[in-house]
Amino acid sequence: MQKEIWVRADIPESKEDRKEMLISAIESGITAALVRQEDLDFSSLGKIELITAGEDVKIVDIGSPKDQDRAMALAGKCSAVILSSSDWTIIPLENLIAKFSGTGTKVFASASDVESARLYLKTMEKGVDGIAVTVSDPDKLRLFADLLSSSSDVELKEVEVVGVKNIEMGDRVCVDTVSIMVPGEGMLIGSQANCLFLVQSESEDSGYVASRPFRVNAGAVHAYVMAPEGKTRYLGELKSGEPVAIVNRDGRTRISSVGRCKIEVRPMVLVEAAEGSRRFTTILQNAETVKLVSSEGAISVTDIKPGDKVLAKIESGGRHFGMKIEETLREV
Repeated sequence: MQKEIWVRADIPESKEDRKEMLISAIESGITAALVRQEDLDFSSLGKIELITAGEDVKIVDIGSPKDQDRAMALAGKCSAVILSSSDWTIIPLENLIAKFSGTGTKVFASASDVESARLYLKTMEKGVDGIAVTVSDPDKLRLFADLLSSSSDVELKEVEVVGVKNIEMGDRVCVDTVSIMVPGEGMLIGSQANCLFLVQSESEDSGYVASRPFRVNAGAVHAYVMAPEGKTRYLGELKSGEPVAIVNRDGRTRISSVGRCKIEVRPMVLVEAAEGSRRFTTILQNAETVKLVSSEGAISVTDIKPGDKVLAKIESGGRHFGMKIEETLREV
């Protein structure tokens, strides 16, 4: 489930200060804010969901075990609970996350700094459903907004290329994102869900065409691409506005959105690689600007050859509707 960031724009005493907090939230890309009832007219400031505390959204200040019990009693009885505590070591957040899990009630932890917010989002691996930001300086909101574009890092391994073969023309997908990428950064793509190759963005200059650092020439329509939360999508089904994962050679991951996808008939090449006795493939456009990332650089598919080593995300099990499942699966 996608994590959420809400801004506590209801806290400042002055209406003008509350307005400034909301404007900063909108400019930072945050899409929801808790406001006072009298501030619902702020909806004209921009596209942002304004939420008021009441029967459906509860705010619980936790300073004792009794407060914790009061919060737990709300599980399944409202859409969201915002938890606030000056000392989470006294009231373990793990207890609350476990209680609310599967009840239909979202649990938000209040945070005034990014480090705490990041910890709350990962507690017990699942983390809270979202963060309620309680800063006094509107300029700090952008730091929290960046949490929305970050994702769990992935482990990349070297796989050895064992075969490269030109194949028939095919429908190739270029994914243009709303983000600028740098050399060594791109998307995880593959013909099998258990091996996704790191395909570099068109961020390097070429003697043939100008760089397109927002673009990944990703491969054939059938291929998998990694999406947020470790899920996969088919390249051929991506649409404008949908999220995709951008990954660099160190496995650092951030989330961007698709600006557009271009599907065109192009000459294709099949790249086969191995990790031990396992074999994996991906199908890419046969073009000099299409590159697989290695630990030290990037290798164009027009130059790649058996013996070269490239980076990929390897896992076991299979996929069902894009979600990882543990099962015996063989894809060739």
